[in-house]
Amino acid sequence: MDKIQLHDKTFRPFIENEKIERAIDGVAARLNADFKGCSDIPVLLCVLNGSILFTAELMKRLDFPLELMSMKLSSYQGTQTTGQVLEVMGLTGNVEGRRVIVCEDIVDTGNTIVSLQHMLEQKGATEVRICTLLLKPEVYDKPVKLDYVGMEIPNAFIVGFGLDYDDLGRNYKDIYVLDK
Repeated sequence: MDKIQLHDKTFRPFIENEKIERAIDGVAARLNADFKGCSDIPVLLCVLNGSILFTAELMKRLDFPLELMSMKLSSYQGTQTTGQVLEVMGLTGNVEGRRVIVCEDIVDTGNTIVSLQHMLEQKGATEVRICTLLLKPEVYDKPVKLDYVGMEIPNAFIVGFGLDYDDLGRNYKDIYVLDK
């Protein structure tokens, strides 16, 4: 893995795809155990655009019936969180009376998760479970329980495997960290 250049910043290799795949295997195994034989059809909610790759890889490993929905939220500008969560594109379906499994690429401050849980409850979801590929535990301080976490990482700015820097870098299969 070589360094990559995106806009004005350089990123160095951080997490190889094989490790990401193993983390997804672990999340899928826990979800399959929790939803085995469920009589309802839960919603798997892809939070666009960052969690597209994670959601796609996770879905391939799930062996219970589910319905895929998506919505787009935004809270970042460049490498910094704005502190405000904007709903860029609403839910692509109805979650009223449904259990929802939220698929996030990364949880850092938790602002998006808190807002999203509130939105889904307002829309009538009966249960909201949070599933994230990556967690930055040193900055996450919200009361919302994270039900499924692929792996924990330090508080650094990363790109790749769905994560971007000003819309670039999502397509890399590995994850890269900002090279300071």
